[in-house]
Order: sequence, then structure tokens, then C-alpha cells
Amino acid sequence: MTTILDLKPLIKLTSEDFYQLCQVNPDLPLELNRNGELIILSPVGGESGNQEANLIADVTVWNRQT
Repeated sequence: MTTILDLKPLIKLTSEDFYQLCQVNPDLPLELNRNGELIILSPVGGESGNQEANLIADVTVWNRQT
């Protein structure tokens, strides 16, 4: 589940503000989109985690063979 926080009514995060926010919250996967919305990503797991692991394995095998 992804959570989107619209901060525009309260504050506008600059690139430096966002960087500092990420530094003090290293365990949170944060993104800032072009609309100024702060996105908190959920951890990968379940079916999507399995798909990602399979893709990484396929690319690794392909790379070793090439």
C-alpha cells in the first residue's frame, strides 16, 4: 500500500528539505513527486516480491551467459 501526503496546504518541501527528511528517517522509503506530494512506499513482499526476485535472477543468469 502506498500512502500519499499532500503537504502543499501546509508547506512546500524543497529538494534540500526532502533530503533532510530522508536523512532523519532512513527506514522510510520516501519519494517526492513533481506535484509536491510526499509518497511513503510500502515494502515489497508477497507476490510482487516473488516477481521481483524472479526478474533479478533472470537478469543475473542472462548477464553471466553473455
